[in-house]
Amino acid sequence: MSLAGRTALVTGGGSGLGAAIARALHAAGAHLVVVGRRATPLRELAAELGDRAEWRGCDVADPSSVAELAESLERTEVSIVVNNAGIPGPVAPLTAIEPSEWDEVFAVNVRGVYLVCRAFLPAMVARGSGDVINLASVSGKRPLTRRTPYCASKMAVIGLTSTLAFEVGPHGVNVNSLSPGPVEGERMNRNFRLEAERTGTTYEAAQQAFISRSALGRMVTETEVGAAVVAMLAMPGMCGADVDLSAGMVA
Repeated sequence: MSLAGRTALVTGGGSGLGAAIARALHAAGAHLVVVGRRATPLRELAAELGDRAEWRGCDVADPSSVAELAESLERTEVSIVVNNAGIPGPVAPLTAIEPSEWDEVFAVNVRGVYLVCRAFLPAMVARGSGDVINLASVSGKRPLTRRTPYCASKMAVIGLTSTLAFEVGPHGVNVNSLSPGPVEGERMNRNFRLEAERTGTTYEAAQQAFISRSALGRMVTETEVGAAVVAMLAMPGMCGADVDLSAGMVA
């Protein structure tokens, strides 16, 4: 599909899934605004994409930072928002997790989605059109040992999405969530290393035990996640949905 003439805002857009989503949207013709806390990767990605790409620094968990972001784009018609910014949080039993660690995960993964939607939805509602895609996770819907704050935060994103869809859907704005399964990359490599240390096994054994739970026997790729976001934008009748992209991890 062509997204020519549309501007997409991607949070957490400097690396990983955010960068992959930004590349996919740009390839489909959209103008990109990539947002995040670290200037260097954002600047490098915008330079890589070239025309139709710019970047902004923003901490999505900070109301004043999000307000400044919205003000800087006041004259830009942002018609696509992809709330991708998120942190994995601690890997530990719930009883060993500090309240500050729990709060940090929810501040970024849930409050960040709320603040960005709060800032950019009014203009979409006024125009009578727009798309919001919130990145959740299959971890919100299946057990993931020692990851309670992350799993709880992603389930919260799914609940936020379904409710918000009914608030703004009547005004022509689609709100959906995408729930990737384990995605190939450094974050999962970290998880496999920690699991191997915890269980006294090898990295390869920890990885295989995890991916064997999926129907395809593999993880999904960052490129597949980017393609899924573009595909969701090609389905104007979809609103309030949560889409699994897990290689069959959840089926």
